[in-house]
Amino acid sequence: MTEQIAKDPAEAPRGPLSGIRILDLTAVILGPYATMLLGDMGAEVIKVESPGADGGDIMRWAGPSAEAAGPGMGPLFMLNNKNKRSVTLDLKRPEDRQACLQLAATCDVVCSNMRMETAAKLGMDYDTMAKVKPGLIYVHASGFGSDGPYAGQPAYDDLIQGVSGGADLLCRIDGNPTPRYLPTLAADKTVGLFMVQAALAAILHRERTGEGQLVEVPMFECYTHFVLHENLYGNVYDPPPAGAGFGYTRIHNPDRRPYRTKDGWVGVTPYSDRNWKDFFELAGRPDLATDERFSSYPARQANIKTLYGMMDELCASRTTEDWIASLGARNIPHARVNRLEDLADDPHLKAVGFFRKRQHPDGYTWIDMKHPVRFAASPATTRSSPPKLGQDTEAVLREAGVKLPKAAE
Repeated sequence: MTEQIAKDPAEAPRGPLSGIRILDLTAVILGPYATMLLGDMGAEVIKVESPGADGGDIMRWAGPSAEAAGPGMGPLFMLNNKNKRSVTLDLKRPEDRQACLQLAATCDVVCSNMRMETAAKLGMDYDTMAKVKPGLIYVHASGFGSDGPYAGQPAYDDLIQGVSGGADLLCRIDGNPTPRYLPTLAADKTVGLFMVQAALAAILHRERTGEGQLVEVPMFECYTHFVLHENLYGNVYDPPPAGAGFGYTRIHNPDRRPYRTKDGWVGVTPYSDRNWKDFFELAGRPDLATDERFSSYPARQANIKTLYGMMDELCASRTTEDWIASLGARNIPHARVNRLEDLADDPHLKAVGFFRKRQHPDGYTWIDMKHPVRFAASPATTRSSPPKLGQDTEAVLREAGVKLPKAAE
C-alpha cells in the first residue's frame, strides 16, 4: 500500500453523478454498498441513522474499531460509508419523521431496504414521499418481490444464498451434499450492484421524461438471476437436451482451480486451439496437441474433466515465476494466485494506486480502495471519510431548511 497519506480534500473533482442528491435509508451491507458506489461517482449521500449510544447502522458495531477511531466505526462500516453525511433521526418520533420527509423533498433519489410494511407504518414509503417531492425516485431493496408468496419476509445474505440455489454450487463440485454458503457476502454485494444499476436507469428515465418512480430490487430474484445465468445450462431448453442438466460443465469441475507449480500455484486458462498447443509445448507434452480428445474446442469440452485433471501434473514442471514469464511470452491467459495477504503488494494494484492510506479528520489512518471504474472526463473520487454517528445532523438539516428536532439540538 502506498505510504502517501491523503486527507479529505476541501474540494475534489466531481464524478458523473455530481448534482444528484440521495437520501440513504439503508443499513447493513447491501444498501450501504450501493449508496457508497453512488457516492464515489459524485452523488451527495445523506445517511439517516437512529440515534443513541449504540445506535446507527448495525455495521458500526461489526468487528473491532481502531482505538483512535473510537466506538461505532467498525471495519465493515468504514468501507461501505465513505462519501456520506450522517444524520440521526428517530423515525418513531413524529417530528423526526417530518424532518426526514423534508429532507426527501430536497433529494432526487431515496434508497431504502426497510421492509415495505415498516416503511409504510413510518410514513417512509414511496407513496408518502412522492407527495412531498414530485419526480422522486425511490429504490427499494427487499428480500423478495412484492407480488410473490415470500413478500415481506426478512432476508439476509445467508438466506438468499440458500434459497437461490447458491449454497448448492459447491456440492456440485466436490460431491459433499452439505449445502454451504460462499465465504463472501455474495448476495448482498451482487444485489447492491443491481441497486446501483436500478438507480442509474431510473435517473436516466427521469432525465428523459421528468417521471419519478418506485423501483423494486428483490434480493431473491436478483441473486437467482445471477446464479442461474450460466447454471441453468441445458434447462434453457424445454425439454433439455439429453444429458444436459443444471451447471456449465467446464466450471462444475473439481479440477477447475489454481494448479500446483514446483514452488507454489498458478492460474492458467488456455482457451484457443493455439493457446492449448503452446501450453502443451511449455509443459513438455507437445503430443497432447494432436490428441483427438484435446485438439479442438468441442473435443476439449467433451473431455474437460480429463483435461483439467491433468493440469497439476503438467504445471508441476516449472516454478511459478517461470510459468508467469513463459505464459506471458506466448500470450496464454494466466494470472498469479494471491492470498488475501498478498494483495497489498501485488504489482498491478500498487501501480494503479488501488489501496490508499487516508487520514480521517479525527486523526487516525484508514485504508481506502480506489473506485475501480475509470471515467476519463468525470472521475470517481473519495471526497470524505466515513462519518461518526450523527456528525452532520445539524448542518444537513439547516441546509435543507428543516427546523431542528429536539434530539438534534
